Amino acid sequence: MHVLLTSTAVWEEGAMRFSAWFAAESNPWDEILEEARFCEKIGYEGVWIADHFMRPGDDYGPWIECWTTLAALAALVPRVRVGSIVTGNTFRNPAILAKQVAQVDVISGGRVVLGIGAAWQEREHNAFGIPFPTIGGRHRMLTESVQILRSLFDGKRTDFDGKYYTMRDAFLSPPPVQEHLPIMIGGGGEKVMLGIVARFADAWNIGGTPEMLAQKSNVLDEHCERVGRDPASIWRTATANVIISDDAAEVAEARARRGWNIIGSAREVTEEVGKYIDAKVSELILLNHGWGTDKEAHKARFQRFIEDVAPAFR
Repeated sequence: MHVLLTSTAVWEEGAMRFSAWFAAESNPWDEILEEARFCEKIGYEGVWIADHFMRPGDDYGPWIECWTTLAALAALVPRVRVGSIVTGNTFRNPAILAKQVAQVDVISGGRVVLGIGAAWQEREHNAFGIPFPTIGGRHRMLTESVQILRSLFDGKRTDFDGKYYTMRDAFLSPPPVQEHLPIMIGGGGEKVMLGIVARFADAWNIGGTPEMLAQKSNVLDEHCERVGRDPASIWRTATANVIISDDAAEVAEARARRGWNIIGSAREVTEEVGKYIDAKVSELILLNHGWGTDKEAHKARFQRFIEDVAPAFR
């Protein structure tokens, strides 16, 4: 079993961790920094940024770039893990991505997690002139890419001859600080994607209800058994939009929205988080999307969760 180390924490089997995901479309940089420092101070253990170049849908508003933002957070927020949720594999050559991630790990002193997925938003590919293969092609690209990334992160001079990528004596210098920089794969496709997770991932991420996660987690276990891997060696993370409120109208309005929502009183939210543990989730990542644009309101929501819900799981 891999023990995933950072400079400050061990990802332990059976532990429940809580992290914060800052919506890149609604938080300008100075507010992301302020919220990240606040979340670090009150006890969150990781901060995450999404990797896209533009918003989904028809909204052409601002969107913060992922890896430059993570580099700045790595320098300015000194304790928590920092990671992408998740990097679009199609956006960058894997050797170039490895170089970027390794440098952010150096800046952070060994606190980076590379979250990566096959990429899904066709609109941004078309807008930026990035090829957008079929889902099968994107899965195959990801399979090649994570092998290259793992080899480079592990300090090996890398030769690779694939359908999508070719490497000749590629290497990273300076290398990552972490002896084993963790790769987290995001996605829930049961036939292919979870098989890729079983073969190559240190961690897995998905959003959804506890019932859905339990079902997909069982499928992941089956893939692990087929490839001879201990299912417990994969750290399982879930993303959710958490809203704690004693206002019945606010709760009803929030529940009417679509998304990965945990909504209700502190007691109800605590019960729901417990279901994620039953679904084998070891880290819950709270997304501040849908919390409005008031940074003080964001802080209050993050703080209430830490004070009223998190103690039940620590």
